[in-house]
Parts: sequence; structure tokens; C-alpha cells
Amino acid sequence: MMLPTPASPLKIGTRGSPLALAQANETRDRLAAAFDLPHEAFQIVVIKTTGDKIIDRPLKEIGGKGLFTKEIEEAMLSGDIDIAVHSMKDMPVEQPGGLVLDCYLPREDVRDAFVSANVARLADLAQGATVGTSSLRRRAQLLNYRPDLNVVEFRGNVQTRLKKLADGVAEATFLAMAGLNRLGMSEVAKSAIEVEEMLPAVAQGAIGIERRGDDARVAKMLDAIHHTETGQRLAAERAFLAGLDGSCETPIGGLATLDGGTLHLKGEILRPDGSERLADALSGPIEDGAKLGADLAATLRARAGEGFFDH
Repeated sequence: MMLPTPASPLKIGTRGSPLALAQANETRDRLAAAFDLPHEAFQIVVIKTTGDKIIDRPLKEIGGKGLFTKEIEEAMLSGDIDIAVHSMKDMPVEQPGGLVLDCYLPREDVRDAFVSANVARLADLAQGATVGTSSLRRRAQLLNYRPDLNVVEFRGNVQTRLKKLADGVAEATFLAMAGLNRLGMSEVAKSAIEVEEMLPAVAQGAIGIERRGDDARVAKMLDAIHHTETGQRLAAERAFLAGLDGSCETPIGGLATLDGGTLHLKGEILRPDGSERLADALSGPIEDGAKLGADLAATLRARAGEGFFDH
């Protein structure tokens, strides 16, 4: 196998936010360590996506999940980059033809972080407090738990959202613990919200590495850093999401955990206004993860009926 060299580096495509760059650097570091290569054998290529360019409108108004991946995937198909590093919770369940997503790094903390300058916990927020989030899932979960809260739109990367908080746009916001940990900013979280209180987004905390389907060299390299357990958990969660036609326009939470040879999958769907929440769970052999995800989606879809996500 021809390994990359400083003269002919492996090109790693990524978004340009500090968190995206941290994830690309982690990928580079793991590949360099696995093959005893210098960092110069890899080149990180920053690609601006539609989701990065338009930050003054809610995601659902400009097209949903593919907003953070489309331009990067186009660069890979055209050969401008060799691999792409993604936050898996941003990834559509369908890959474009010619691309494969089968390498995952070890999963970070899956929980949401509660961030506020004034109070320590979500439960401590005053009646009618203003909370900022761009996530439809978090918005619906918050309103289901605390209908009194005033939830406002909060787009942008971690640093942008923290500045909005400091400027008094809202009294609290939510970030992923995984992102804060990867940025070395875990102290920003006033508290981590346990999954029993707020089920995370499907694939939260996981990094996926996408490649061209016909690139055998890259496939072999990525196989050396793939984390099997994360892949098994995501197979179930993403099948659950696919069964619900999940996008940035639907409030969905899902989490798979492993216990020996058994996979446990929890899932929930909410009306966007938080007025109703449906939840269920299934367990079975790890190798049946994708089927468990599809079955759980079918169960919740049947309970929800038509038009559940419309308001």
C-alpha cells in the first residue's frame, strides 16, 4: 500500500469552525500514529458549506442536514480531497453515489451541556426565562419539560453562541458535551444533562470519516482507526433516524448503548411545539442493531400518526 508522504499528502476535508478543525486534527493524529507517519503527510483542507455561510436563518428554512456536508462531498467526488471528517449528528442518512461512510472514531460524551452565566441547572431557570438553541430537538424537549420558557433561535459555532450568551441574548443555551471536551472547554458547561432527562440527537458525540467507494488505499487506512463499538451503536441509531425520515426539521432523540452482546436502543419523537412526546425502547443482539432501529421507528411512527411533526 502506498502511504501518503509530505510530497503527496492525504487531503482531509473539513468545515472551518474550531470544533471541525479539532475533529480533523484528531483524525490526522490517529492516522499518523497508526501508520507512523509525520503530520506533514496529511493536509487539512477547509471547505465552507452552505450551513456555515447562512447563519441568520433557522436550518429548516434553508434545507436541513445536507447543509453542512454537500460542498465537502462534492470536493471528494471531484478528487480535491481524499477523505472528509464529519460530526455524525449533521450527516444525512443517505450518502451520495460513490461515497462511503464506514469509519467512526471512538465516541465522546453523548450528553447535552447546560450553559448559563447565572444558574447551575436547567431546573433553576426562572419562570419565562429566555433560552437560545438552533436545535429543533432541544427546543421541543425544553418546551415539553418547561412550557413556560421562551426559546429563541441561536445559530452559529460554539464561540458565536457563547458570545450571544455573554451579550444577554438569552439566559442559557445548550451545547454538546462532546464538542466542549474536544475543544478543551468542558468548564463552559455548568452541568451535563443526563440522557434520562434529555435524550441526545442521533449519533451525538461521534465523528465519521467519509471516503470514495473505489479508493482501496484509503479504505485500508481508515480500517486501522475504525472504532467497532461506535459503528455498532450508530448502525442502530441511524436506522432509527432513517425509519423516521429524520432531518433537521424533525425533533428526534435516539441513543444506543451496548451491554455485552446486547444492544439497547432508546428513541423519542416530539411535536415541534413540545406539546407531545412519544418514547420507546428495544433491546436485542448487537448484530440486529439496524433492524432494532427500523422496528423502533415503525413503532413510534404508528403511534404518532399523520401530521405529528407539523406543529
